This record gives sequence, C-alpha cells and structure tokens, in this order.
Amino acid sequence: MRLSDFDYPLPKELIAQYPLKERDAARLLVLDRKQSTIEHCLFKNIIDYFQPGALLVLNNTRVLPSRLIGSRVTGGKVELLLLKAKSGLTFDALIRPGRIKLKEKIIFNGGKIYGEVTAKNEITFSAKDKETIYNLGVMPLPPYIKRDSEDLDSVYYQTVYAQEFGSIASPTAGLHFTEELIAEIKSRGVNIDYITLHISYSTFKPVKSEDITEHKMEKEYFQISKETQGNINQARLKKERIFAVGTTTCRALETYALGDKEGYTDLFIYPGYKFSMTDCLITNFHLPRTTLFMLACAFAGEKLIKKAYQEAIDKKYRFYSYGDAMLII
Repeated sequence: MRLSDFDYPLPKELIAQYPLKERDAARLLVLDRKQSTIEHCLFKNIIDYFQPGALLVLNNTRVLPSRLIGSRVTGGKVELLLLKAKSGLTFDALIRPGRIKLKEKIIFNGGKIYGEVTAKNEITFSAKDKETIYNLGVMPLPPYIKRDSEDLDSVYYQTVYAQEFGSIASPTAGLHFTEELIAEIKSRGVNIDYITLHISYSTFKPVKSEDITEHKMEKEYFQISKETQGNINQARLKKERIFAVGTTTCRALETYALGDKEGYTDLFIYPGYKFSMTDCLITNFHLPRTTLFMLACAFAGEKLIKKAYQEAIDKKYRFYSYGDAMLII
C-alpha cells in the first residue's frame, strides 16, 4: 500500500482552531458500513445509536501540560515539548530552536528554575519535583492549531473523564462527551468502561515510507483493568456491540485481543487488518497520510472513508482535534 493512497485535499479554513462552547453540540457524521450510507446529526444524538447492553469504551488518559516556554541565558525564546520522564528530573524533549548546544542552560520562571541540555533531545531540570516542572507548562496543542495555548485549552483539550496523567495529546474523539451525556447513555442500559493508553509524540509522527507497511509505530503504554477485561469478555460472549471511542481505545482493545492486558503497544492498524474487539468506532476527522487516517480506512474501507470525508468537506464540517466527529457502525 502506498502512502499517497491515504492523501486527500482539505481547505485550511475547515481546520478548527477553537473548541465549541458546548462539547456535544459538535456535528456527527454517521457512516453505516453495511448500507454504505451517511447520516448527519449532532453529537448529542449519538445516544440514538446505542442499544441496551452495548459496551462503550473510553480512554481515560489525562494530558500533561508538557509545553514549556523558557529563554536562553544569552536571550531568545526556547520552546520545549516534554515527551517522556526518564530518571529523576531528566526528560526526553523536543527543543526548539534546534541550535541549542549541549550543556546549555534554559531559564524558566524568571530564573527560579533552569534546565540543562544533557544530551540530544534531553533536558535535566533544577526543580523540587516533576509537578513543579509541569506547573510551568501549558497544554501541548497540535501544530495545525495556529495559536498559542490559552486558559480555555486546559479545560477543552481534556476529556471530562480524564484520570490518568501521561499523554502529550488528547484522545480527541472523547472531547465531545459531557458528564450529562455519559449519564444519559448509562440510563439507556449501555455499559461504560475505561482503558488507559498514554498518547505519545507518535500521534504526530509523519509516515515517511512510501510503502506504509515499512512504517514503525512508537511504543505507547496502555493498561486494561481486570474489571474492564471481564466486561469486554462478557460483551463478546453475549455478542453485544463494543464501541471504541477513538483510535487509541481501538488500538488498546485490539492489542488486548492479541493477549496483552498491560504494557507497551506499537500495533499499527492499516487496511487489511481484521478487527477482533471493535464493532463500532467513534472518531474525529484525521490528517491525511497519518496512521490515524489509515486506521479509519482499515475499519470502514478506503473508498467509503474517502466518500465520507468528501461529504464532510462539502458540508463544511470542522476538522481535526477541535473539530466534529464521525460514528462508524
């Protein structure tokens, strides 16, 4: 399969730069794979597509405020994206500009805290603890959102059910759920469970190989509790539909189908993959040429996904992280 097969044109004005005030007021495109039909409604109406006994699985990861702005001792802005905590107060990080030298110090909080570049893409802080470091940061908005992070992002770029700190990007399909909508879904007899998959920088990592099968996913930590395992197994035995909220949840469920319950997954799902645990997928609209878009194509078929995307474009849907949603049944 060629990388160019997963391209599509998108007008830049359709890339959502801000969230909607009401999360569940986003538009929802419903794609029926068997009927090859498309319906349009609001996300709050997604409840009409659940049957009692169905299992809705969400990713309860919580986004870390991992984007830090500092300055060089000699002056000049420095931007960090903390990718992963290592030993002590040392982090893997993306550091911009790239000309920062080894052993160079970066100043934060008026000089009260500094970080030293201890290796390529690595920084070690002089701080009390990791919490102090993250208190310096803001939400790490994706690069296609062309603005600085604002106070509203600390609320809207986090799902209402986020619990486990560990991600540098939001599981954006879940951003449309409100506490009230979740309660209403439960009241209809739908079971709700949570998995954890901490999203790494791999969600933004471009696929560079023209033969997509040569692409290697970076490992991401996931965990599925015994209670959730039991509920997944029960849903399977009773032949109830399992709804995965987002590509991260889908990948965690499919990794579980392979026999893993906790650890690191680098599962790469692209057309030809046979899904074992995911019956329906709730997802946002993804960038072209990405592993996320490839997963959607694997789930619904390239032709049908591209048809749905074109209709979303024609109807001026809002795209990407703060955009509208799609339900694939």
